[in-house]
Amino acid sequence: MLDGFSAEILARVQFAFTVSFHIIFPAFSIGLASYLAVLNGLWLWTRDETYLTLFDYWKKIFAVAFGMGVVSGIVMSYQFGTNWSVFSDKAGPVVGPLMAYEVLSAFFLEAGFLGIMLFGRERVGEKLHMFATAMVAFGTLLSATWILSVNSWMQTPAGYSINAVGQFVPEDWWAIVFNPSFAYRLVHMVLAAFLTTALVVGAVGAIHLLRDKTDKEARRMFSMAMWMAAVVTPIQIFAGDLHGLNTLKHQPAKVMAMEGHFESHPDGAPLILFGIVDAQNKEIDYALEIPNMSSLILKHHWNAPLDGLDTVPDNEEPPVAIVFYSFRIMVALGFAMLGLGIWSLYARWRGSLFNSPWLHRTAVLMGPTGFVAVLSGWITTEVGRQPYTVYGLLRTGDSLAPVDAPAVATSLIAFIVVYFFIFGAGTVYLLRMMNKRPATPKLGLREGPIRTAGVTPAPQQDPDVIPGEEGA
Repeated sequence: MLDGFSAEILARVQFAFTVSFHIIFPAFSIGLASYLAVLNGLWLWTRDETYLTLFDYWKKIFAVAFGMGVVSGIVMSYQFGTNWSVFSDKAGPVVGPLMAYEVLSAFFLEAGFLGIMLFGRERVGEKLHMFATAMVAFGTLLSATWILSVNSWMQTPAGYSINAVGQFVPEDWWAIVFNPSFAYRLVHMVLAAFLTTALVVGAVGAIHLLRDKTDKEARRMFSMAMWMAAVVTPIQIFAGDLHGLNTLKHQPAKVMAMEGHFESHPDGAPLILFGIVDAQNKEIDYALEIPNMSSLILKHHWNAPLDGLDTVPDNEEPPVAIVFYSFRIMVALGFAMLGLGIWSLYARWRGSLFNSPWLHRTAVLMGPTGFVAVLSGWITTEVGRQPYTVYGLLRTGDSLAPVDAPAVATSLIAFIVVYFFIFGAGTVYLLRMMNKRPATPKLGLREGPIRTAGVTPAPQQDPDVIPGEEGA
């Protein structure tokens, strides 16, 4: 023990810290890679230079985010062999090949075509460049597929047997990869990545629109981002509901913690909107409730009975407070995204999408909320799985390597210092890149009308109207 912290607690904090840093970058790069593929495709289809300008603008940001994601992921993976070597030994026959497939089929695909996407348009031709861009986007999605398969198997294990020495041995790879929660987690995470990217793109577009509402590139990126927010957010809420029902079936204790149900409700459970968790007395203080609504959402019946944590042994309960609060942060931000999407549709219908300063300011404030929602969702998922690493089969305490608390604490402090220095600097650099206005490729940014000897400049249009932008 180190001042009340065991080696297990410190190792869990270390992994949570590093994975929280890491997931920020893939959540952004997954969506941004697909956005780049769309921009490049639209440029080839329409020859509208705005799309090419935006592609060249966002590809530089993607390159920096991709690099930081790779570095943070490599560092995180070492912990499987240091702090969690027992887990690696027992679950390695299943988890190891899936992680290897991710590197061989997804990461190499991304890395192999990344250079062509970034620098190869004039060297390989537009068609091959488009193919490379599409492969980078596909690689990021394939990478998410393998990682989510690993995580989902740890949540809902299937297709395995346990040998004489306690190792999980693969019996059916199809059942392992496509385990009961895999599809729900994959859809939920990919949609979250798309929304995260849309909110960042929308925030950057809004910043430049607040400076100059006639900025054509800012209009285009803001319009595209708001379409994504308006269309994808309702789909994400629906997918999240299905994911919750799947979790209720396979991990009921996690849902009990998410809902704050310490007690069973035989005649219908209330939906606790908010309250203060009193874990010691096993109750929610100052609870703001909607009667029977939890039963209606989870069982689709007003008076459906729902079990509570009083049916779960104390040593099987997840940390209720963390799960309860993180789940509510995620849900609240999801409905805030829905509100932003609806507001943008109303502004678009009124013809004021590019002339609504308060909408733009709200979009700027909403820019980082996708990252917060992703982190909150992962905290809900991972902490709600406790006290297991492989749900119901391998406890977290039994997964830990024989390490001492001081050694883990030292490495944790080193991670905190290095991560905040390196990734803090990288994040500041990304923000500075986003703060710059997109410049026209090759020609650079021109200010004012172009004057040619003997030619009268064309009359200026109404600054609120740019041809081709109304329906962008």
